[in-house]
Amino acid sequence: MRLLPFLLLCCPVAAFAEGEPSISFALGLGAQSSPGYFGADTNAVGPTGSFALGALSLGPVTLGGGDADDGFGPRGSFRIVSSRAAADFPELAGMTDLDLAVEVGGGVQYSAPNFDVFADLRYGVIGHESMVAEVGGDVIYRATDQLTFRAGPRLFWGSDDYAQTYFGVTSAESDVSSFAAFDARGGWLSQGVKAQATYQITDDWGVTGTLRYDQLRDDAADSPITQTTDQVSASVVITRKVAFRF
Repeated sequence: MRLLPFLLLCCPVAAFAEGEPSISFALGLGAQSSPGYFGADTNAVGPTGSFALGALSLGPVTLGGGDADDGFGPRGSFRIVSSRAAADFPELAGMTDLDLAVEVGGGVQYSAPNFDVFADLRYGVIGHESMVAEVGGDVIYRATDQLTFRAGPRLFWGSDDYAQTYFGVTSAESDVSSFAAFDARGGWLSQGVKAQATYQITDDWGVTGTLRYDQLRDDAADSPITQTTDQVSASVVITRKVAFRF
């Protein structure tokens, strides 16, 4: 995470020669209010980030970077999952602490002038070592050249390992906590809706505000850890476009 502020501040977006190998993307850094842990009925404030692939050019082949309002293209996907410490939540006494996790991956997106749809797949490279996926879409309204609103549904999937990490209760944990043992299985663990407003300050810098509601389902909803299935989060992120040649 220490590298992210450096990239935001120090890496300009350059115009590279046609055919020159290069990559461009947008990084974000900000703050969010989100449930203290998955299934919590109270929120906590912490850091958050974002990543969006712009274009990847390898000689004559270019992925992305064309008309953003039409067609298929690749996209990057990035998520930070906050740590979970039993000392911070009395109801979790006896449960194993979970470290902060970082998920990195990518997906595909279809964009049109007034909507887009996407499918992403991520892997936990820090913290949990599990696969997660998300699909969704947005209706888009461009109020001005600088201000854009979008909103649409989301569906989140997690593997068995992911579900057990965040919603399971082992026999050992059950012996020293107030929860019964629970073997959480993966699947479509939540569904919800996301609304977002983006203001592009300059060609390179922008700010994005996001409000999201998710409802836990299946084993995420049935877990004894879950205090409420209604999960609301909000964030403000400053974004910076970055480009490299290689």
